[in-house]
Amino acid sequence: MNKQIGIIMLLLMTIFIGFGIIIPVLPEVVTGAGAKFHNAVLLSVYSAASFLMSPIWGGLSDRIGRRPIILVGLLGFSVSFLIFGFANDQLWIMYVSRILGGLFSGAATACAVAYVADITTAENRTKGMGMVGMSIGLGFIFGPALGGIVSKWGTYTPFFVAAALSFASFLFAAAILKESLTSDKRRSSKEKAPSRWTAFDGASKYLYVLSFFVSFTLAGLEATLQYYQMDKIGATPFDIGMMFLASGIVGALIQGGVVRRLVKQGAEQFVIGIGLLLSAAGFFLLLYSSSVVTAAIYLSVFGAGNALIRPCVTSLITQRTKVGQGVATGLSSSMDSLGRIAGPLLGGAVFAIAHSLPFIIGGVLCLAAILLLQRFIMVDRQASAQRAV
Repeated sequence: MNKQIGIIMLLLMTIFIGFGIIIPVLPEVVTGAGAKFHNAVLLSVYSAASFLMSPIWGGLSDRIGRRPIILVGLLGFSVSFLIFGFANDQLWIMYVSRILGGLFSGAATACAVAYVADITTAENRTKGMGMVGMSIGLGFIFGPALGGIVSKWGTYTPFFVAAALSFASFLFAAAILKESLTSDKRRSSKEKAPSRWTAFDGASKYLYVLSFFVSFTLAGLEATLQYYQMDKIGATPFDIGMMFLASGIVGALIQGGVVRRLVKQGAEQFVIGIGLLLSAAGFFLLLYSSSVVTAAIYLSVFGAGNALIRPCVTSLITQRTKVGQGVATGLSSSMDSLGRIAGPLLGGAVFAIAHSLPFIIGGVLCLAAILLLQRFIMVDRQASAQRAV
């Protein structure tokens, strides 16, 4: 099982590196009138395609297995970056690339998380999701870091690097990854796939909304941090990469150490609450950045909170679902993508009003999400009490 989770971790990290790798270089690639608008939309259309397709891919994987969908997703993802690398400043090609990237990332992401749910028990699922969360967190954070570093060799270099990483992951998975969903557990082709919203029921719906909040605030930060720090401390794409690198290391240590080793089944709600408080603190502290070092420290506070929240929310979703794991994780991935659609758009819009607004709003939303967590706990306890009767 550890070997299989390790493979999935590598695949997920590659996918989410792909999302973040363009963040430091977009201001260099997209210039001229409306550049900030297109920067935000290029981030959002990727997530919009993933949002629409993730439940479809997840439901399909409940019928034919996880492995073939993951392989299709990785191959298509690689091609999408290759297309962007040859965009040659053509905006429409960039949009085509990001739409294709979102479409295929939805296949790999939803099915990879469902894969882990297939091979873990309820008792060790939080540990498994901790590893998944670590991979996703590493991708989110190291993507911008890698983009900032390799951009020194050209603004389009990050896209060719991402294409190569994705293709290497495809070859690796094709050679080693085994199917996790046995034929006796698959849904019949004649059996109608549940709607993505079938899982949006009972206490679980609060977890899905919470998943949206986490991605929404993170995406808003990623879309505006570089512009904010450019104005405040004169940060370069490389500086932004270093900030995300520091934050990524902190997040990886927390998810690979604290979450995987110390968070037991039943403690997830408490850990999520701590994570929301840390995330809010990180947002507010970023307003007081005075150098690359302080900005990296404050971003790491936010990253620590995010690292605690994500794997615990995902674990609770897979434990509470009453539908197939593919449908449940597909909906979770869709909510994540929905946050990444709205986050950059709202972040860019309020940044134009006042540069500090995206961070103030992000911090307030993290605090407000504690109310969602409390509501989930209340409804979940009521449901448990009714089942016990």
